[in-house]
Amino acid sequence: MKDILIINTGGTFNKRYNPLKGELEVPVDSLAVDSILKYFYNLSYELQNVIHKDSLEMLDSDRQEMAELIQKSPQKKILIIHGTDTKDKTAKYLENIISDKSIVLTGAMVPLSIDTVEANANFSMALGYLLNEPKNGVYIAMHGLVEKHDTVFKNREVGIFQKVTCKE
Repeated sequence: MKDILIINTGGTFNKRYNPLKGELEVPVDSLAVDSILKYFYNLSYELQNVIHKDSLEMLDSDRQEMAELIQKSPQKKILIIHGTDTKDKTAKYLENIISDKSIVLTGAMVPLSIDTVEANANFSMALGYLLNEPKNGVYIAMHGLVEKHDTVFKNREVGIFQKVTCKE
């Protein structure tokens, strides 16, 4: 059995520029994730590509699909690549259904195809957290934080995720 289940749902992390349409799109592939994972030589993981949406388009039926995939998985450590706009909503949804696994949601505010640093940092931080035997629960890993999902928020005024105590 693989140690970690990685669920790639799309989001800005994965977006690429489509020159024919002149816009960023969420592709139906795992190119962004694969480009990072190729450097994790000793990692035992299973990668599942599902949903392929910007998180603003995500529905509760998509969240249910994620929850069912996690529940059926033998892995106890789950890393989810998810768009940043509704990451908190998905985290709360999963917490209400799943209590026997460690789940970390991560993503990026800037697509990996435009700047690799943020996506790599957030992904690696999330993965490192999962490799260190975390307690069961749902966490968010963004911008130097890995915290329980309900203690982190997306500060839209400055464009970063912060601890709730920093919200003042």
